[in-house]
Amino acid sequence: MNPHFALPAHGVQRAVGLALALAIAGSWLGLHAYAMFVFELTWTNWPYALVMAVVQCWLSVGVFIVCHDAMHGTLVPGRPRVNGAIGTVLLALYAGFGWKHLRDAHLAHHRLAGHPGDPDFDENNPADFVRWYATFFRRYFGWRSILYVHTVVGIYWLVIGIPMAQIVLLYGMPALGSSLQLFYFGTFRPHCHREGQPFADRHNARSNDFGTLASLATCFHFGYHLEHHHRPDVPWWALPAAKRAGVGEVELAARVPA
Repeated sequence: MNPHFALPAHGVQRAVGLALALAIAGSWLGLHAYAMFVFELTWTNWPYALVMAVVQCWLSVGVFIVCHDAMHGTLVPGRPRVNGAIGTVLLALYAGFGWKHLRDAHLAHHRLAGHPGDPDFDENNPADFVRWYATFFRRYFGWRSILYVHTVVGIYWLVIGIPMAQIVLLYGMPALGSSLQLFYFGTFRPHCHREGQPFADRHNARSNDFGTLASLATCFHFGYHLEHHHRPDVPWWALPAAKRAGVGEVELAARVPA
């Protein structure tokens, strides 16, 4: 660990983490409810609907990042049951995902990052975005998620009577878009193989050079990926500070002879 970077006390982390999680998840659920049950899509208000879809896509990314922190126990430090409960509920609402399956897969990713056996990595297509994403999608979007999404869409369309165009634009597209956003900024860019650009260390990861606002907008700072692999105990909202403190350079510096 970087001796020059310290996290706040657990009590502060819990307060900040829970407040941000409530804001993100609450906004996500609130916007979804408005988009499905209040808003009426017409030819005149489709630009507004498109803006809502973009915002909902970003909030969906945020919900998954909250769940990701729960997997590492950094959402509510020292409270594994609370982390598990929050992660279970939000992952189920996100796409019918199972908490234990995703948590175990993500921890395996940290152990095997960029090596055979890493569930997030496509060793046969380490530089091909489309094929790698297809592999990624097949591994995580299983029968449980398919059943969940079809059930939700069926109820919205056939029971409640929400137009299919509205469901696709304001539910389907944000969900699919968030998966692409998470994959591109949180998996492909950090872990893809680039000719002439070797990885810094055993984590087989690199960080983007975005500023704080761009990093937040693209993937809730998950693009500061080498910092995350070096310090998985750092919650998403503290990753910019970790990057400024040089957390991503610690292991590389340790390998250079004095």
